[in-house]
Amino acid sequence: MTQALLREIIDYASRANPYPLYEELRKTPVSHDGDGPYVVSTYYEIHSLLHDPRISSDAKNLKATGDDLLGDQSDEEGTTLPPSFLKLDPPDHDRLRRMTNRPFGPPHAPHRVHDMRDELGTLVTGLIDGIVETGQLDRIDLVDQFAYPFPVSVICRLLGIPREDEPRFHVWAEALAASLDPDPDADPTKRGQGAMDARMELGMYLAGLIEERRKKPGDDMLSQLATADGPDGAMTTMEALSTSALLLIAGHETTVNLITNGMLTLLRHPEVLQRLRNDPDLAIPIVEELLRYEPPVQLLPQRTTLSDIEVAGVTIPKGASVWLMLASGNRDPKRFEDPDRFDPDRKDIQHLGLGSGIHSCFGAPLARQEAQLALSELARRLENPRLLEDPPPYRQNSVLRGPRHLPIACDGIRP
Repeated sequence: MTQALLREIIDYASRANPYPLYEELRKTPVSHDGDGPYVVSTYYEIHSLLHDPRISSDAKNLKATGDDLLGDQSDEEGTTLPPSFLKLDPPDHDRLRRMTNRPFGPPHAPHRVHDMRDELGTLVTGLIDGIVETGQLDRIDLVDQFAYPFPVSVICRLLGIPREDEPRFHVWAEALAASLDPDPDADPTKRGQGAMDARMELGMYLAGLIEERRKKPGDDMLSQLATADGPDGAMTTMEALSTSALLLIAGHETTVNLITNGMLTLLRHPEVLQRLRNDPDLAIPIVEELLRYEPPVQLLPQRTTLSDIEVAGVTIPKGASVWLMLASGNRDPKRFEDPDRFDPDRKDIQHLGLGSGIHSCFGAPLARQEAQLALSELARRLENPRLLEDPPPYRQNSVLRGPRHLPIACDGIRP
């Protein structure tokens, strides 16, 4: 039963609307078939496990076999760099995350994300102006023309990548995204080689830039990762490389989905889109509700138990593979009233859209700000926007779920 449901959720035919399948899955909060993973689908159980030190993110602790349902869809980092802190447990995780947070956020750099707001606004304006310049308002792809390039440019500015090198990052990001979104008609060998080449080129470029910044640091985040020597010591070159790659890959993919799922949802709820057009501050609760209603990360696979754990009356044995179904927990009626309704006025939205616990989304403040600015400005500037395909074509990836293209039309674009 569980394996069949999981295969149906992962099947591309379910990508446009997996939520009825999650509803079926929640009838058994913790389920397991044969040698597959233990699947946890209800809010309180997921939240508890996200805070449980007996749950490991390090693949070395996995003893289970037969857990290959996803193939390579969840491998967002590849094998050419050491694992980022996303795939480590304490104390290594805690040390690297603390070191990365020093130049990124409070208490050591409380203004970094806030101070990027004007630059983010300039990027959003430039991308929308670029749509105007095409003169083709009868068919706009909001993914390719807006949501996809925006986060790559943001990460480049955050790290301090020279402007003339930003186009190279867009090429690498595209190749790495293709590796996470396998085309069933494409040659898997060629796709894998393309991703490996992109990771290698990205790694070599960043390694050279890190050495440059060690000799002549600036006020960008890459300089601080390369030169900081605080209570936890200094990052090695390889640690700085894997952290920078994490910021690019994980930060880009999730933000693209958040913006694209957001616009799709707003176009399906024109009354909310009109409210946002009249009140840009509404973007704050809208983004929070979107993170609950259409989270960019649907599930966390390949977690592992470090000891036997009892959850909802089921004992999950040590070394078992555990899948935490975040999107299912976000629609759990035991936690959220009328959970299948999109409601930006919803109170107490303690969603799982950005995870929770020690592995909660590191870039959450930046992702929130990007989505708020993007959605409020699109709502303000697009005149009579409307969907051309509903549902739109989705990405193959069932973990990082979002439209691959979002074709829309509009009557004009306001200045």
